[in-house]
Amino acid sequence: MDRIDPLPGARVLLGVCGGIAAYKMASLTSALVQRGAIVDVIMTSEAEHFVGSLTFSSLTARPVYASLWDAPERIPHIRLVREAQVVLVAPATANIIAKLTHGIADDLLTTAILAARVPVLVAPAMNSAMYDNPATQANLATLRGRGYHFVDPERGFLAERESGVGRLASEERLIDAIVRTLKRRQSLAGKRVAITAGPTREAFDPIRFVSNASTGSTGIELAREASLRGADVTLLLGPTLLEPPSGVRVVRFTSAQELYEAALREAVGSDITIATAAVADWRPADRAESKLKKTDEDLTVQMVRNPDVLAALGERKGSTFLVGFAAETDEHEAHAREKLARKHLDAIVVNDVRDEHGFGTGVNTLTLLWGEDERNPLGTAAKSQLAVRLWDAIEDLMQCS
Repeated sequence: MDRIDPLPGARVLLGVCGGIAAYKMASLTSALVQRGAIVDVIMTSEAEHFVGSLTFSSLTARPVYASLWDAPERIPHIRLVREAQVVLVAPATANIIAKLTHGIADDLLTTAILAARVPVLVAPAMNSAMYDNPATQANLATLRGRGYHFVDPERGFLAERESGVGRLASEERLIDAIVRTLKRRQSLAGKRVAITAGPTREAFDPIRFVSNASTGSTGIELAREASLRGADVTLLLGPTLLEPPSGVRVVRFTSAQELYEAALREAVGSDITIATAAVADWRPADRAESKLKKTDEDLTVQMVRNPDVLAALGERKGSTFLVGFAAETDEHEAHAREKLARKHLDAIVVNDVRDEHGFGTGVNTLTLLWGEDERNPLGTAAKSQLAVRLWDAIEDLMQCS
C-alpha cells in the first residue's frame, strides 16, 4: 500500500451498499483518511445491516448520511456530489447497478449519483451467478457506455463458500483507481482546449440543405472528458439534437464558412485543438431566397469549394497541438496519413464510416496515427470510453514531443 500516492485534501464520496463486503469499507475509509483525503459516506439502508454508521463517522470525523431526510435543509444529495471530486460505489450490488442503469432514484445514494457531474467509480461485488447473469452484464455495459468507470471484481472465495468471479476488488486496487481518477481530473488543468464537432449544413433554399449523418457525439464526449480533466474548453458545435456537456463554453455554427470563421477566432492559439467536425467540402453556389417549388424539370445545383478549416488551422497552429479526424471508406490509414502530412497535424484519428458506421451515439472504432508510421489502435468502444482513451494517448504524445 505504501506505493500508492497520498491524497491531501482530496474529496471522496463513498457510497456503501448492502453486501457482505460492506465491512471492508471501514478499512478503505481509514486508509483514505490516513492519506489525507476528506471522505463523506452515504450508506444504503441495507448496508446498515452489515456495518454501523458510527464506524464511518468515527473514522472520518464527519456525519454519515443514509436518508434524503438527513439534514434536508442542506439538500445532501446535491451538496455531497458538488463537493466531491470522485464518487466510489462499493460494494456495488446487482440492485444498485440496476437502479443506476434505469435512472431509479429512490434513496439518497441513487439520487446523489444521478446528480453527479464528477467521475463515478463502481466496484461490483456479488455472487458469480448474479454477476454473470445477462441482465447484470447488460446493465454493466450500459453504464460503461454512459461513462461510468468500473473496478472489476476478482475471482476468489465468496460469502456463500463458493469460488468464482464476484469478490470485491482489493483495497489497493480501489485506492489506485481513486488516485488515477483524481490525477486524470487535473491532467489538463490550465490548458485551453478547442474542439469542433457535428455536421455542417449547406443550404440551397431556406429549408433544404446538403449535410451528413454526423451527430457531434464524439466531439461532445471529448469536450466532456477534457472538462473533467480540468481544461478550459470551447466546443464549436454544429446543428445537432444532442446537448453539449455542462461547464463547457459552446459556440454554435451551421455552415462550413461559419465554422471557418469561428475556428480562426476561437481555436487559433489554444493549447490543444481537436477537429472532429464533419465539414462539407462543397456548398451550393447560389441560395434561393424562397423555397424552390417542385416542377417536372430536373434540378441542377452547382457546387463550389468550401474553405478548408483544418488546413487553415494547420497553417496557423504555432505551438498548438493539433489533432484531426479522418472518416474514410477505403484505404483508411493511407488517406489519413496523407492528410496528417498535408495539413500539418500533430496526430490524426481515423475511422471506417462505411454504412454510416461510427455515426450516432453508439460505439465507434478509432486508430490514432502520428509521425512516419506510429499508430495506436484505440479499439472499439462506447464514445465516452474512446474519449478517455484518446485523451490519455494525446497527453502521452504531448509529454514525448
